[in-house]
Amino acid sequence: MKGQAVSAANHARGIYDQILVDITTYVYHYNVQSSRAWSCAKLALLDALGCALETLTESDEARALIGPIVPGTIVKNGFRLTGTPYQLDILKGAFDLGSLIQYLDHNDAYPGVEWGHPSDTIGAILAVADWLSRTARSGGQKPLTMENVLLGLIKAYEIHGYFQNCNTFDQAGLDHTFLVKIASTAIVSWLLGLTEIQAMDALSQAWMDNAPLRVFRHHPNTGPRKGWAAGDACMRAVHLAWLTGKGQPGAPTVLTTPRWGFYSTFLNGREFEILGPLGTRVVESVFFRIYEVEEHAASAVEAAVEVSGVVKEAGLSVVDDIAHVHVRTHQAALTSSDKQGPLHNAADRYRCMQYTIAVVLMKGSTTESADYQDVSPWANDPCVEALRKKIDLVEEPQFTADYHDHNKRSISSGLTVTLEDGTKIDEVVREYPLGHPRREATISCVRKKFKKNVEGWYGKGEKAQHILRLEPLKEELFRTMPVYNLVDRFAGE
Repeated sequence: MKGQAVSAANHARGIYDQILVDITTYVYHYNVQSSRAWSCAKLALLDALGCALETLTESDEARALIGPIVPGTIVKNGFRLTGTPYQLDILKGAFDLGSLIQYLDHNDAYPGVEWGHPSDTIGAILAVADWLSRTARSGGQKPLTMENVLLGLIKAYEIHGYFQNCNTFDQAGLDHTFLVKIASTAIVSWLLGLTEIQAMDALSQAWMDNAPLRVFRHHPNTGPRKGWAAGDACMRAVHLAWLTGKGQPGAPTVLTTPRWGFYSTFLNGREFEILGPLGTRVVESVFFRIYEVEEHAASAVEAAVEVSGVVKEAGLSVVDDIAHVHVRTHQAALTSSDKQGPLHNAADRYRCMQYTIAVVLMKGSTTESADYQDVSPWANDPCVEALRKKIDLVEEPQFTADYHDHNKRSISSGLTVTLEDGTKIDEVVREYPLGHPRREATISCVRKKFKKNVEGWYGKGEKAQHILRLEPLKEELFRTMPVYNLVDRFAGE
């Protein structure tokens, strides 16, 4: 195997762009030895599948998108979609699971220069692995196990974060789900048994695809596509790997070709900045979403809960007695969540920090998915709108610096409230909100979140308990489980 790796690397050197070589060599040959990486991968997988169940529970809109294109189709040995009775081909399965995981934007995130959601890749990884596992079983062969899935997850997370650490795509107007496609293509190529040269070809196809525009994430075009953009990337990754496996060639210098390559076309000739070698850092430092808020608003939400308590304990009214709310935060929050004017749908509200803070101040508790929906009482409450107009967001340069500091990755926000009589309530600052790897309570909260999501869809009966028994299962047993065994536990009847 080592000799084959050297041979493949030598063959690729000078022919394929170095990034394609580095990613493929990592995927095919890196030995994961970190016990923390394995345990974090298991928790991340369960959290993501819990998020898929949460979407099924909360979103009629998302439920309308899933299932076979031709109603009633059941694919032999196909992927059994989480929470549903559907058994799908791997393209639609990857789309559906990727969409369910991300739709409510409650799955984990990685705090690089540009945030993204490495768990979005699970849609592609699990759909393909389940199909391969079932196909092997039907042919009397040894099925893939959850060790294959977790290994793929660890490496997909790392590839995703590899680019996030020092590079931002939003400056070029590109959506970060591009990284979902890149990472998923690499792992699916490995799962499908493509050669390393084929894997590089498949990756080059993903780069040629480029990325969607970010327009659907920003006013005035914010819409539900942000919920299924990850599923779309998963589906495309599976398709590109499959096409390559059928003999389609790639573009070895897709990045560096003058004029027509990615660097020239989208980055004005600038190449990617890379922080250190590929390893297991990303999965070990991922940010879990505990609060149902856009990730950049998590610290502001914690501060707003405390401020709301102070106001109410003083016998004051949040609506009548607050004159102004001044929010110091980091630049990324302003880019993603600073919105003025009308909010037209749930996606618009979710990505408006002023709306989130206003609702939290009025509730005195963190927001829930239902608070962003059109039918929510908050969505059309004139008091929320009046309070939203009193909130201003400004960049605090030190918060931005700490946000980009690879050794801190903080997500700081500070709230200062001025009352109608001119009195100021002392600023409340939060640096590491719950869900950040530096918060000790994060892991226990993720476990509680998983339980809540499973029981939210399946109730508290035996089906739910059968799923929940996976969480305390010893890692060694979990990793030896056939993939179809885990998928069957989550699938509905």
